[in-house]
This record gives sequence, C-alpha cells and structure tokens, in this order.
Amino acid sequence: MVAPTSEGSLMKDERCRLLRSFAPILASLLLAPALLAQAPPPKARTEPVRETLHGVEVVDPYRWLEDPASPDTKAWAAAQDAYAVSVVRSLPGRDALRDRVESLLRIETRSAPTEKAGLYFFSKKGPDQEQSLLCVRKGLGGSDEVLIDPHPMSPDRTTSVTLLEVSDDGRLLAYGIREGGQDEVEMRLLDVEARNDLADRLPKARYGSVSITPDRKAIFYSKYDSAVGPRLHRHALGADPSSDPLVFGEGIGPGKGISASLSDDGSRLLILVSHGSAALKTEVYLQEPAGTGPVRPLVNDLEATFSGRFGGDRIFLRTNWNAPNGRILAVDPKKPERENWTEVVAAGPQVIQWVAPIAGRLFVQTLENAVPRLKIFQPDGRPAGEIAPPALGSFGGVGGRWDGKQAFYGFSSFHLPPSVERYDPEKGTSEAWWRASVPFEGNGFQVTQSTYASKDGTRVPIFLARRKGAPSQGPTFLTGYGGFNAARAPGWSALAAIWLENGGVYALPCLRGGGEFGEEWHKAGMLERKQNVFDDFLGSAEWLIANGHANPERLAISGGSNGGLLVGAALTQRPDLFRAVVCSVPLLDMVRYHTFLVARFWVPEYGSSEDPAQFKNLLAYSPYHRVKEGTNYPAVLFLTGESDTRVDPLHARKMCARLQAASASGRPVLLRHDARAGHSGGKPTARQVEDIADELAFLFAQLGVPAPAGPANAGATGQTR
Repeated sequence: MVAPTSEGSLMKDERCRLLRSFAPILASLLLAPALLAQAPPPKARTEPVRETLHGVEVVDPYRWLEDPASPDTKAWAAAQDAYAVSVVRSLPGRDALRDRVESLLRIETRSAPTEKAGLYFFSKKGPDQEQSLLCVRKGLGGSDEVLIDPHPMSPDRTTSVTLLEVSDDGRLLAYGIREGGQDEVEMRLLDVEARNDLADRLPKARYGSVSITPDRKAIFYSKYDSAVGPRLHRHALGADPSSDPLVFGEGIGPGKGISASLSDDGSRLLILVSHGSAALKTEVYLQEPAGTGPVRPLVNDLEATFSGRFGGDRIFLRTNWNAPNGRILAVDPKKPERENWTEVVAAGPQVIQWVAPIAGRLFVQTLENAVPRLKIFQPDGRPAGEIAPPALGSFGGVGGRWDGKQAFYGFSSFHLPPSVERYDPEKGTSEAWWRASVPFEGNGFQVTQSTYASKDGTRVPIFLARRKGAPSQGPTFLTGYGGFNAARAPGWSALAAIWLENGGVYALPCLRGGGEFGEEWHKAGMLERKQNVFDDFLGSAEWLIANGHANPERLAISGGSNGGLLVGAALTQRPDLFRAVVCSVPLLDMVRYHTFLVARFWVPEYGSSEDPAQFKNLLAYSPYHRVKEGTNYPAVLFLTGESDTRVDPLHARKMCARLQAASASGRPVLLRHDARAGHSGGKPTARQVEDIADELAFLFAQLGVPAPAGPANAGATGQTR
C-alpha cells in the first residue's frame, strides 16, 4: 500500500524535479565565465577573393590563410594556438582531467605480432615511454628484445617507427621512420641477427605495400606521388634507390593507387590498381616471374572492387562483382582466366568486409546489421568455425601465415580495453597473448544497439554506451564518419572511457557512405548523395533528443578527417542542435579541397568543383561556404597540425577565422594548431595526454559536466571478460 501524498509534498517534489532538470544548465552557467572572461581571439584580416565558377560567384575572404609559408599565416596560427591553450587550460577541472587521461594512457600497449620462422615481431610501448618500440620475441614464451627505439631520433619525441615487412625467415625487417604525423616515411632495412641497419635507405615517400623476396635479395614497394601518380618498383639490396627499376604503373596518373603482394615462394606478384580511395573499381594483374615477367591482366574491365592475397597455391579475392555485399573467389595462378574462377564464399545478406588466408583457412570478417563477426572457412568454402566476440565491439584485424598453425587478432569496445588474442584453428579456442592493464572497470558499463529513421525514412543503426542502470539522459558525445566505405563499430579510447565514467552517453551511428551494408550503402552517401550522410547524422541527434538520451544544451559532436567534414556540415546546417563541436584534421572548403596535397585521390568519393554538376552539389554543403553572419553557432574546437600531409590544415585555419567573425552566440571558437602533429599518428604520449585533456575540459565546461570523477574502481585492470 502506498501512503497518501499531500498537495504540499507534491509541489515540493515538482520543485525538486525542476531543479534536477535545470542542474546541468545551471552548472554550465557557472562554468561559462571561465570561458567568457577571456580576451577575444586574434583577429584575421579579410581579403576577399572573388571567382566565378560555372556562372556562380564564390567569395573567399580568407584565401591568404592557405599559404603555410607566409609569415602572416604562421603568426596568426601560432597566436590562435596560444589563445586556445590559454582558454582551455584555465578551465575548472582541467588538471584533474589531465591526471585521469594520463592514468589511462600511461600503460603498456602492444600490437598483434607478425610471426616469421618462430620469431614474433611487434610494437610495444611502456608506461614511461613516448613512442612505441619495434621488438622481437623468440618463441611465444620468449623475452621481449628491442630492435628499434625511436626515442633518440628526435629531442621532442615526435619521431616514430612503424613495421613495414619481415622476410619469411625473420632475418630482414623493413621499417619506416615517420616525422611528426606525416604520411611519408623514410624506409630502412634491418639485419635482425646483427641488429644493424643495412646501407640501403629509401628516401621519404608515401609508401604503400612492401614485400621482401624469400632470398632477401630484393624488395618490391609501391609509392604514391601526387604529381605523377602511383608506381611499383623493385629495389635490389645494395643498389642505389634512385635507380630502382619500374615494375608497373607507367602512365597511371594521380587519383589511383597501387598495391602488390608476393606469393609465398616469391615467384608471382599480385598487383591491384584502385581507382581512388574506397574505389568503385579495382584492376587486378598477375606478374610471373615477379619483377621481370609479363604483366597479365586478370580483370580490368569491370566496374567492381577487388582485394585479396595469395593463400598457398591460390589467390583469394574479395569482390563486390555481381555481389554488392561481397563474396570470395579463388583463382588458380596457373589457370587465371575468369572462366576458371571459383566461388568459395557466396554472397548473402551479411556484408563480407575482407578475407585473410591464414593457417590453411580463410578468416573472413562479416557485418551483420553493422555488427562485426569473424568467421572461418576451409579453402573450399566449408564453414570451419567462428570467433565469438565478448561484447559489441571491434576486431583489430587478423594476422598469421598460410603455412602456420595460429592466428592473432585484436578486440576492444567502448568499455573493454584492447587485447590481442591467439587463436588455435585446430582446437577452435582463443587465449590471451596480451591484454591491456588499465585502471578502468568495464563491467559497470554496457554497449547496446538501436535503430532510428533518417530524414528520408532510411533505418540507420546506432551504438550507445552508458553506465548500467544510469538515467538515460546525460552529457552526450555523438561521433561518426560516413564515408569511403569505412564501417564503424565500438572501439576503445581513453576519451570514451572518461566520458562514460562521468555519467555520459557515448553514441556512434552507422551513417550512409560507410560500408556497414555493402557497396549500396556506400554509394548512398557519396558524390551527389553526400547530403544523406549529414541527414543521417542530424537524424541521430534528433533521435537522441526525442528519446530522452540527450538535449541540445548537453550534446557535443566530434569527428576527424572525413568525420571533420561531417561535423562541419552539421554545425553549419543545424547549429541549434549542438552545444559544442570538436572538429579534427577536417575537410571544410569543398570547392577547393581537390587542389591540395593528395586530395585528388578522393575525387571519386566527393566529386570536383571542376565539374559543373558536382560543383553545385559541393557548394551546397561546403561548410566553409555555409557560414552565415550573425548566427548563434555552438562552441567549436578545431584540432589540426602543420605536419598533416594528407588533409591540408588550411581547412581548419580558414574555417576558424570565418566562424570567429560570424558567430553571434558568444561561445568560443578555438584552434589548436600543432606544428609537429599530422594525420598519421606518431604523437608522443605526453602530447596525447594534453590534447585529450584539453578536448574533455572544453566539452565538460560547455556541457556543464561537474568536476570529473576518478576511476570507477581504482586499481582495476580492465580485464573484464
């Protein structure tokens, strides 16, 4: 029986409910002076450049900020960065956030190993280290030995190393040296037994695939030059790299890519030519003998994609030819004619993302309603098992040898720190090779999946993470990508972990333009259909609000690269939906994007303003051109770096200047412009700590999140499976 309630107590309960509902807004108002009391940001002068493109006048007031060598550009960018640092690092709770981020990042990390002749090669970073080391282990239970330590290579610890390839006998290792976050690396070769670099040094370039011949006398490598296009070369050890003979690529211009792989015995070379990033067409060629024989086309006349590898005496290809969701074909190199190809894994309702021939089997990642699954097949296509994930999350790829007896794969989720598992195909069992020890207790959180209707009625999946049993509404972090056929699924990040333990909701919708539902899903969000991606993202925000997961005053959005374009479009099309935006290494001027760095590689995805019809479409959504004077824009934090050799940092510079001049909301528009940061990682741990702390402090202040909580369970290891 429930006791009767008086009218007075009802009114008291209602007042309490109202106070609780306004608490986040009150907290935001209390924090606001810390942001508003700052001096105004450095101003950018306007020098309008007027152009008429296809009969339309386009005005660019900040064209001068495109020149990175200009003293004026350098001074303005440096002043903006200093201003942003002064604002963000004075925010309440920022130091506590920094400490919490550091506790999650100052841990041991490892990559999945590459096994060659009983040696296991991998990268490893200790809690007190800034960059990962390249290491080797003799046998599964051996001790870790350091091969390459990048720390002495740069005083500021911004030089990193990456493993490119290892010879089949484990005696020769190719690795890249990366400065800052540049895509380009210098390639070096290490004698593993002697622990010495060879004299061979291939100059800094944007290298793609690297293969070492079984006799260790040569390497095949592809590289991309934005001026001439991709090329495949052969380098004989001891020769001058400047005279490396061309194997393939003559006449192939910018906008295409080349990758190549050797058969296990080194006799054949499989060559793939992609027509742009996330291409709609791939050409496949076979060369025998590798490096010197005739190049034979296997397929160059189909509007379809192909990817694959050698597996024993066959080539296994993943393709969407006559199968929008993908299927797997087997090709006998001795009889490579198309009429001899056999289908080993048929097309179905699930999306087949990739195939990895390992341990005499085919490891195949599929997507079922955007959820990754890892299935195993015999070479003839008979099912041979499945690796069941412990939760909704992401597999980190699968590695191993065709003639080996094991496979290694990674896994993580928003609430599960990363691990590397070793799978025994004969037993059908997995065991941990390495698991991160993180002071975060993932058992207190859950990841679920829902769907919502986009503007045109299309059903879009969305992943949600939150604390178990917590109220549905909290500070909400919404992120997405929606492009280049890339499928997104829950994965570990320190930012997500801190967001969750501070009562937040973390949301990831599976937008069109990605690969969650095959090539048709990709095509539905590219070129003239790109607006569908933005509608899907805006629809996810509206759904979160309508279903009580968020409200506009406590909703933040974040995205990087193509995802930076996504949030740039969102904030200019619906500034009323969001309180704060983090826009990282973004594309924002879509009228001129294709003229900078390697961006012609993306024209098949976005289109080009050189085409009249595509120009009209690009101008309609280009975030830089949609900024309107006097609009109440949300708070925005741009993150970019001068070492970005993929997406030019001019996009963030110009957009920041334009928003600072146009916004009437009084909310901050900030630019972090790191001279040594780029697109390809390599950022020292110390800088990662500061950057994530800055981002969280900015978002917490804007969304009214109270002083940050500590770890949910101090000393927890994160091994919650």
